[in-house]
Amino acid sequence: MSATTVAATTDEAVAGVRDGATVLVGGFGLAGMPFDLIDALIRQGAGDLTVVSNNAGNGDVGLAALLGAGRVRKVICSFPRQSDSHVFDGLYRAGRLELEVVPQGTLAERMRAAGAGIGAFYSPVGAGTPLAEGKETRRIGGRAHVLEYPLRGDVALIGAHRADTAGNLVYRRTARNFGPVMATAAGTVIAQVAEIVPAGRIDPETVVTPGIYVDRLVRAESRRLTVRGAR
Repeated sequence: MSATTVAATTDEAVAGVRDGATVLVGGFGLAGMPFDLIDALIRQGAGDLTVVSNNAGNGDVGLAALLGAGRVRKVICSFPRQSDSHVFDGLYRAGRLELEVVPQGTLAERMRAAGAGIGAFYSPVGAGTPLAEGKETRRIGGRAHVLEYPLRGDVALIGAHRADTAGNLVYRRTARNFGPVMATAAGTVIAQVAEIVPAGRIDPETVVTPGIYVDRLVRAESRRLTVRGAR
């Protein structure tokens, strides 16, 4: 494992993301969304992407902007529709976007399984519903379970609050959400943070994502965003 690279700019941080890549994008709605990295990915130009995230974008910013730029072929998420998901809605209804809906806990566990080296697992969530169509099922303890497979990414874009130069990450409150599990499940992990401090300045007991998982790190100013339908 190579040492974490501190990039000078977000454009440098996302360099090399290829067409057709599977990109894990942290965030729960707007909380923890790596907006600056997504903007840089739009400028970088990679297309035909499969994006894995909790939802399918808010308003016209962040993930919604990536969808709107026509760079995404497929979305794998838990909550594709909400009051301000007009970009996703328009693309999906027009047949320009594929969708795979995964229950939220299953989504997190599929990525955790990828990071832990687990080949597959059974879950009762979704059994007996359209989400289980085409999947192997098995009765365990008298209850139907669905076989689920790990979900790996080529790249993960995550947002954290603070990092040291060794790549150790600390998150702020609910911005923690999917970032830690995504960091274990991708070939290249790119994190944007509000502050980078020298190695050793962060109390090890507060580190959530160890630097061994983080390949690239960039400092980006936090932004307060207002989108239609959200406060």
